[in-house]
Parts: sequence; C-alpha cells; structure tokens
Amino acid sequence: MVTVDISQLSGECNTWRDSLRSCREDLNNFKKQLQQTASRHLSKDQLHDVERYHNQFHIQLINVHDLKQSIKVHDRRVQFETAANSGQLSEDTIAEHERLFEEFQSLDNTIKNLREEFGDFVHRAS
Repeated sequence: MVTVDISQLSGECNTWRDSLRSCREDLNNFKKQLQQTASRHLSKDQLHDVERYHNQFHIQLINVHDLKQSIKVHDRRVQFETAANSGQLSEDTIAEHERLFEEFQSLDNTIKNLREEFGDFVHRAS
C-alpha cells in the first residue's frame, strides 16, 4: 500500500474528464463543419478526405467516451480504496492512474493533430 495525495489524484481525474468533454464538443463541431464543407462541390480526392475525416471523428468520439468512462471508474476505485484502507492505495491503482494519464496524453495529441489537419483541409476546400 502506498500513501498518496488522494485529492491530487481525484483532481487530475476531474481535469482529464473536463478536457475530454471539451474534446467531445470540438469533435461534434468538426462534424457539423464537415457536413457544411461536404455540401460544396468537391473533387474526388476531397470527397475521399471527407469520408476519412467523418470516420476519424466517429472513432475519436468513441475513444473519448471510453477513456472518460475508464477515468470515472478509476476515480471511484481511488475513493473506495481510500475509504477502505485508511487513505492508502494499492500499487495497482497508482499504476492504473499513470496508465490512464499516458492514454489521456496520447488521445489529446491525436485530437490536436486531427484538429490541425482538418483545419488545413477546410481552408483548402473553401
């Protein structure tokens, strides 16, 4: 068992979930923007890109949802272990927190890259 700052872990979980909510809103806005772009007269290559972005937005929305749920379950586990073990967490729970942070960073970077690529596509398609 390891003693850690539980409020810090919970705070990090809340920050990650807030950020993921924002990512979800961005992805939904991108989908709307993609629909507007697709309504224009586009080349065959641009239509291929429209399909690719549509698929990417859908996949990333699923990834955001799944990670958000994993973080929520983890936060509950932290709260439960804290109460059950006098403020101590198992090494597995701490390792899970670190793994979730890495997964969050990876997804955040993926969405940032997608945001930039999509912005370039919309600019070229206008």
